[in-house]
Amino acid sequence: MRFMVIVKATEESEQGALPSRDMLEAMGAYNEELVKAGILLDGDGLRPSSHGARVRFDQDGNASVIDGPFAETKELVSGYWVFEVSSREEAIEWAKKAPFRGGELEIRPFSTAEDFGEAFTPDLQEQENQLRGTLAENRGA
Repeated sequence: MRFMVIVKATEESEQGALPSRDMLEAMGAYNEELVKAGILLDGDGLRPSSHGARVRFDQDGNASVIDGPFAETKELVSGYWVFEVSSREEAIEWAKKAPFRGGELEIRPFSTAEDFGEAFTPDLQEQENQLRGTLAENRGA
């Protein structure tokens, strides 16, 4: 299953503050761990937040999980990861390892063909598969 992990913006990030060297090193180590685990991917469309969860970190780094949906619709994003994992719970566990103190992550699964029902006909699915193939070729170029 693919999940997008959205890094919510902070007042500081919205003011253009850059991360410290320590944070950059911690993020680099975390990203390296994701790559070595084989779960780090790239982007796509998202399902509604009612299918998601948030991991909230307190000032001591303790994580708590909040299930969607989320009432706030004008929240800002400052970054993201895309994970390929076996379940929503596994995505939450990886997100809880992020090196944040204060802040919040939102986790949402990507849509699949089954989510669209009969409207997503075999012809439309084939067209989507061809487009994805072209995108993959373009990334390799």
